[in-house]
Amino acid sequence: MIAFVSGPVAALAPTTAVIEVGGIGMAVQCTPHTLADLRVGKEARLATSLVVREDSLTLYGFRDDDERQVFELLQTASGVGPRLAQAMLATHSPDALRLAVSTGDEKALTAVSGIGKKGAQKLLLELKDRLGEPVGVAHTGQQGIGAPVTSGWRDQLQAALIGLGYASREADEAVNAVAPQAEAAVAEGTAPPVPQLLRAALQTLNRAR
Repeated sequence: MIAFVSGPVAALAPTTAVIEVGGIGMAVQCTPHTLADLRVGKEARLATSLVVREDSLTLYGFRDDDERQVFELLQTASGVGPRLAQAMLATHSPDALRLAVSTGDEKALTAVSGIGKKGAQKLLLELKDRLGEPVGVAHTGQQGIGAPVTSGWRDQLQAALIGLGYASREADEAVNAVAPQAEAAVAEGTAPPVPQLLRAALQTLNRAR
């Protein structure tokens, strides 16, 4: 198992960071908020989880060991693969997921792209005794659930775009262009889907060039 990678950031893409480790570029799949912390040429340390398939070896990267542990625990539930587990962490922080599961918050799980009502109910049952209690969020009803994305999607999106090499002005314009999509999600009571918003923002930037 590759527990972590450490080294300068060689390249950034919408879903991937390339970390130079001993002269080798390691491609690491990351969520937008993890990518937002990275800058090309700067040192980075990512906790990682290697997913082995018959036809591929995929390395997933995380801000810290706690996020990686939750990523791996999520996959112990039936029907949850690495992509869905990563989508859950792109929508909610580890503690927000723990809180959602411990309080039976079905709505928080259906905010994740790819999880419907029945799937959320099944996950709540299967994960209840696996994720544990929130470690940094007090039990205060719904407080904290979805907060990393719902309240800060603009900051995450802008930071990710700047990390990809776009100027602040370009990032601002792209964020404003996709704001209606995010606001529509909020109006429906779901968390703005940052990965999809990032792809849409990049499309607007490509059209502008």
